[in-house]
Amino acid sequence: MDQDTKLFDGVVIFTHVIELGSFSLAAEKTGHSTSYVSKEVTKLELRLNTRLLHRTTRSLSLTAEGKLFYQQCQQMVADAHAAINMIDSSLLIPSGTLKISCPVTFGLQYLQPILSLFMRTYPEIKLDIDFSDRQVDLVQDGYDLAIRATGQLSDSSLICKRISQFHAHIVATPQYLAQHGTPQTPQDLMGHQCICYSNLKQPDRWQFEHTDGHTEVVDVTQVIGCNNADMELAMVLDHHGICRLPSFYLTEALEKQQLTIILQDYIQPEIDIYAVYPSRKHLTPKVRSFIDLLVEKMPKTTNLN
Repeated sequence: MDQDTKLFDGVVIFTHVIELGSFSLAAEKTGHSTSYVSKEVTKLELRLNTRLLHRTTRSLSLTAEGKLFYQQCQQMVADAHAAINMIDSSLLIPSGTLKISCPVTFGLQYLQPILSLFMRTYPEIKLDIDFSDRQVDLVQDGYDLAIRATGQLSDSSLICKRISQFHAHIVATPQYLAQHGTPQTPQDLMGHQCICYSNLKQPDRWQFEHTDGHTEVVDVTQVIGCNNADMELAMVLDHHGICRLPSFYLTEALEKQQLTIILQDYIQPEIDIYAVYPSRKHLTPKVRSFIDLLVEKMPKTTNLN
């Protein structure tokens, strides 16, 4: 028999045995006898020429090789289910609870109308929304999707789809600048009070790009470190220093002339908005439809200048 024709023989049964913890429960789930399940796992071990399980009359445990093989089997089975679901996903109506994490201000300004449209379009959907700047663990905390605003995503096993882009701006109040002076170059920031976003790896290291293309990095003087951009903005508005924030945080304060943009002769980093979701789960109709709506409705780029 061609080796490829029995490539997956015993794999699904093996994963059921591990997930359920016994041959008898795996037999009940698959509709086979316990002896059949046991024989299929044995045949799988013979084909691999490797022992996958330690078996006693009371318990089962994976060998070291079995642990590695099981990790791969989980993904293979998930991918197979995803391929099957993909065939008729267009026929499925998004339903159930969509659990989302999103930065507070961005969510209020840009996400709320999209969420409203999503619920009107798919009345079977329920929403569970965490408005927070914290970096949630999507898999462990059971989130379907997170919206993240960042200049650079950290390496991870997550799938990231860019849905929009905003420019960052360095701002302070006119009162602060009148008292402390207005920085003319990035190096001048070392003599000022700076409010930094502590979720970044190096919150007090700010990068600038000159118009001639060369990059300058400045270690600013951090007087406040904060993991919430709304609080950063509040402290700036109370004249405690200078900060750098994405444009969507600044619109209202700039319109009211409460803030001044400084160092405009230097190119500021762009803040990308990503939809982030677990890579080891196939996209359910609710997640796929929501991502499609985000891509359709979100502005592709926004700049205050």
